[in-house]
Amino acid sequence: MKTLRECIAEAEERKVAIGHFNISNIEGFWGIVRAARELAVPVIIGVSEGERDFIGVRQVAAMVASVREESESPIFLNADHTYSFDRVKEAIDAGFDAVIFDGSKLSIEENITETKKCVEYARSTRSEIIVEGELGFIGTSSKLLDAVPEGVGLGADDLVKPDEARRFVTETGVDLFAPAVGNIHGMFKSQPDPALDIDRIKLLRESAGVPLVLHGASGNTDDDIRRAIAAGIAIIHINTEIRVAYRDALRLALQENPDEIVPYKILKSAVQAIQAVVEKKLKLFNSL
Repeated sequence: MKTLRECIAEAEERKVAIGHFNISNIEGFWGIVRAARELAVPVIIGVSEGERDFIGVRQVAAMVASVREESESPIFLNADHTYSFDRVKEAIDAGFDAVIFDGSKLSIEENITETKKCVEYARSTRSEIIVEGELGFIGTSSKLLDAVPEGVGLGADDLVKPDEARRFVTETGVDLFAPAVGNIHGMFKSQPDPALDIDRIKLLRESAGVPLVLHGASGNTDDDIRRAIAAGIAIIHINTEIRVAYRDALRLALQENPDEIVPYKILKSAVQAIQAVVEKKLKLFNSL
């Protein structure tokens, strides 16, 4: 079976993107796994610090590893948005396939120092692990929004610049680079998210020299996603959209079956709703 590194390289070569979907529970896990199996494409399951605290760090690693080994499917696990070296180390030691150190709130100097520390630990432990770094603040929560998150700038001067990308990647040694290119965490309640800066994505891919990751893609238009992939995005993160699908399906199940008390019966439609969203996104990302 191919490694995550090999899957990323193949995605870039084919001008497609690997879908990254976050989970908070077993329903999300099975919704994503079943969608990826149905379409026979690689997928990355992500867990933020809060999500892995809820599920269990070693427990989620064991779930992903067991399914991958059982079915020989390219399903990988990423420690999403991790804010300290200790939490990065914890995920690496637990057997995660990839980790993200998010120093986007730090100065670029501090971000480089801390990210480099994470890279060095990963290399000393398992050479195949993927380490991602991030520049540019895009918010912190996958939720429904009325406005752009506080502290997020979408003007040309607010987004990551090519010289910053080149310096960051060169000095840290990261495998993946997640820049602010007009993307935001969460999504607007009643309209598409702001347009992505596609020209900047292309420049950043050239200057960074490593595959790019698009965070906060819930709410972006399909056309923006297609153009972002063509410009150099290799991995795309979706969380808010599957959270909404889960909530809406669960609410409807409780309304329609108020006397049902069996959890797996109540939650069946939530799994199916997540699977439907993930399949739709994977088809978009993979031009299927």
